[in-house]
Amino acid sequence: MTDTALTTDQTQAPSREHGVQLTDAAALKVKSLLSQEGRDDLRLRVAVQPGGCSGLIYQLYFDERSLDGDKTVDFDGVEVIVDDMSVPYLDGAMIDFKDTISEQGFTIDNPNAAGSCACGDSFH
Repeated sequence: MTDTALTTDQTQAPSREHGVQLTDAAALKVKSLLSQEGRDDLRLRVAVQPGGCSGLIYQLYFDERSLDGDKTVDFDGVEVIVDDMSVPYLDGAMIDFKDTISEQGFTIDNPNAAGSCACGDSFH
């Protein structure tokens, strides 16, 4: 399989540029949100910042900027950008979108997180 091929669980293979993966469900939700915004100049930025009770927190937001050192990968029309400092913390992370009775929203499964807090918003 190539880097852009789909795996059996419909998750796009990790990118070489920043290592973050985006499931088909997450890509569809991002496209839907961008469509609601009526803008085609936004990208999904994923970052790690100091904070939270475990030391680091995730940030997921739409951004129109391109910063020096940004790594960008296109997932079927959804551009995901990660700043250079966050790449080592996010390499291999999978972003998914859940819409069930027990879970709703974007989730990040990160193999680099050694542990997280009870609220699930921060990690170390």
